[in-house]
Amino acid sequence: MASTPTRTRGPVAPRRQGPPEKKRPTKFQYWRRRFVLILLAVTLVLMSYWGVTLVMYLRNPTYGVSMTARAAEWGRDHGFGFVVTLVEKINYDLNPPKVGGRPPSSAFGGGSGTTHLNAPARVVSPAGTWLPDEGVWHPVGRQAKGHVPAMYDAFVREDTVHTSYVAGLVWMDPKLLSTNLYSGSYIPGGGPYSHSAPITPLASRSLAGAFNAGFRMQDANGGYYTDGRTVLPLRVGAASVVIYKNGDATVGAWGHDISMTPQVASVRQNLDLIVDGGKPNPSLNANDNAQWGATLGGGAYVWRSALGVTSTGALVYAAGPTLSITSLANLMVNAGCVRAMELDINPDWVQYSIYHGPVGSTVSGSQGTRLLSNMVGSPSRYFESWWSRDFFTVSLRPSAMPSTTK
Repeated sequence: MASTPTRTRGPVAPRRQGPPEKKRPTKFQYWRRRFVLILLAVTLVLMSYWGVTLVMYLRNPTYGVSMTARAAEWGRDHGFGFVVTLVEKINYDLNPPKVGGRPPSSAFGGGSGTTHLNAPARVVSPAGTWLPDEGVWHPVGRQAKGHVPAMYDAFVREDTVHTSYVAGLVWMDPKLLSTNLYSGSYIPGGGPYSHSAPITPLASRSLAGAFNAGFRMQDANGGYYTDGRTVLPLRVGAASVVIYKNGDATVGAWGHDISMTPQVASVRQNLDLIVDGGKPNPSLNANDNAQWGATLGGGAYVWRSALGVTSTGALVYAAGPTLSITSLANLMVNAGCVRAMELDINPDWVQYSIYHGPVGSTVSGSQGTRLLSNMVGSPSRYFESWWSRDFFTVSLRPSAMPSTTK
């Protein structure tokens, strides 16, 4: 039987394999990638926006005199208020106000004089027994005809604990001075108004002093009225500085002590009265940063200012670097105020400028001095069109101007 030959196969060429087939992403993977890309794009846009706006804030003095204040304003306006507050609290805790000590003897000024009203009594020192010249009123700034002082300043220690710090006060004679409310470039908004920053050369001829007003309107819990316009609704019971068309001014609770009449020129409200009936408001709490304003780092003892009125109608301004809301109220009572209202707080915004030079001549910021040398910012701030905050001025009345300058 014949055998069948075995068939052999030649080498088989390898089969060409194409690139491995890509696996299609799952829906979860697809949307995750999209989310990551969108998140990166949004982050890039936000970082660019934040960077540009931060530079704008840092270069704009409207947001504060110091770079620190401008950066803080940027943070609060861009959703980082909690970070700003945390940083400020850490800084406050690391650098609390000094306890004890004694200010230099030059801190209380010197001199004496009389005013058209009866001269104010020496201010009782919140720290106890007077140091030499502490609490004594001294003539300051431009004088009325006959060389009669229209303003006095005095200096006292702020409380019994922080005894190396000094608060400054200014007593203003309403018979010789008229008061005006100026709007700033930002506060209250909605201008223009007849009195807006900057102070004009004409107005500067009789200018005696200028000082900060209250909080930003969104924080003031009150309203604003000027030029016959209710810029923001006036709140009944709110602490109010009311200026009349004849230049008179007073402080009181709106709707209780004072109300709207045809003679009212301006009303600036801020929180509630801190002094009423010659006594501190019983609801004051040194550690309350809700009702009486958010302070840097949440500290109780910070820069604060106030304006009050005495029983004779004189206006009294006070400010200091380590004042709680209670020590500020006590200071106003010691200065003879029957009613008083907290103005602005924190370093960049608390400032009183006193102006000098022959009455009737034009002055500028260079002729101004700060009530306290450690106040932040130059007296020129009120002569700048960019100055953001509203403020008050006191000027010699036409009847108090020397006859050669009328």
